[in-house]
Amino acid sequence: MNDTKQQIEDMKYFILFGPPGAGKGTQATAMVEKYNLHHISTGALLRKEIAAGTELGLQAKALIEKGCLVPDEVVEGMIENEFRTVKGVDGFLLDGFPRTLPQADALDAILAKTSENVTATVSIMIPDEMIMERIKGRALKEGRADDASEDIINNRILTYHNQTEPLIEYYSKTDKYNEIDGVGTIDEVRDRIFAVMDKF
Repeated sequence: MNDTKQQIEDMKYFILFGPPGAGKGTQATAMVEKYNLHHISTGALLRKEIAAGTELGLQAKALIEKGCLVPDEVVEGMIENEFRTVKGVDGFLLDGFPRTLPQADALDAILAKTSENVTATVSIMIPDEMIMERIKGRALKEGRADDASEDIINNRILTYHNQTEPLIEYYSKTDKYNEIDGVGTIDEVRDRIFAVMDKF
């Protein structure tokens, strides 16, 4: 009982922010390995549902292809399930959640059930023109349908700015916001991230 309580108290919850194409997936891999974290990517969870052809997957696919976000309650349920079922890690790295203020409130409520809270956020920032350039390059390389259209890319950028950036203010109020310059080599950006995470 005490061991479980101690494990819960020591658990860390990091949030990885950044616009589409900021290199979150690449950096998440390094963060997970160095700090023994379980990577929760809402994109990967949703792609798994889409590949399985579930009702949730079909609904999500239609929204994602338009560059829209999947309903909060669906994503929140998946996240909470991951927290409860994954063992043998020192913490979690959330990638793609929260993206909005209501989601941030919901995450706080989920963690409050076990008297926990968000440890810190890491936000990889790059200019809009670099977002467009990187996503186009990725679309050509990987053949990802959701990355192919300029209109959809612009919609994703607009969605990011309108709905996600208020989170900067939200987490800044509690000194949990950490901005990382995402311009540079993969190693340079990784080292900047590690310098922040080593504080926790």
